Amino acid sequence: METLRLVLLFLHLLGFAALFGGLVVQARDSEKSVNAAMRDGVGTAFLAGLLLVGVLEAGDGDVNHTKIGVKFAIGLVLLVLVMANTRKPRIPQGLWAGLLLLSAANVAVAVFWSPAHTG
Repeated sequence: METLRLVLLFLHLLGFAALFGGLVVQARDSEKSVNAAMRDGVGTAFLAGLLLVGVLEAGDGDVNHTKIGVKFAIGLVLLVLVMANTRKPRIPQGLWAGLLLLSAANVAVAVFWSPAHTG
């Protein structure tokens, strides 16, 4: 079970890295768009996060449901915004900045809030 948790955590982190990298690579571009790294990254991070919560729930430790709820809400907003704008040739600068801030906020919740598997 621990190996599965670590594999899912690894995939979750890779997904967020792809999302964040797909955003940052466009920082100097005047026209922003949803690229494949953002699309695939947000999907991977979201799905791996859901599966990771399932593994944590099945384990012996307590799960911080408030933290998971906040991360789920931010992740869902990111997923919806990215997927809704995938086929558009460009996205507004404000949406790009919002996606960048939401991505950073989701990572900040994971790092600075107490671990999900402890109460």
